[in-house]
Amino acid sequence: MIQLKGIDPRMIANNLTPFEPTHPGELLKEEIEYRGISQRKLAAQMGVSYTLLNEVLNAKRPVNIELALLFEAALNIESEMLIKMQTRYNLQVINEDKTFSKRLAEVRKLAAMF
Repeated sequence: MIQLKGIDPRMIANNLTPFEPTHPGELLKEEIEYRGISQRKLAAQMGVSYTLLNEVLNAKRPVNIELALLFEAALNIESEMLIKMQTRYNLQVINEDKTFSKRLAEVRKLAAMF
């Protein structure tokens, strides 16, 4: 993280966490709508079920590496970007989970005793 004298690093634009995490499916959904491609046609082209594709596009299912590579082949959108986006989404969602945060705190407390 960049340290600038007198500036809180959390307030630098590149370090801000969005209020709502962005699932890569949202970006993909906008892209296929912009291109005028039907979900059914894209699913068939990628060799996946319509249901699976629809769930990804509606942020109900994650973009895994296989899907990212299929999206790259079908839409020429970099798979690495989609995987990074999914990872950031997952991290932001889990960091907002109070139950998991408590669990992490307990693990850190126990680890500090070693």
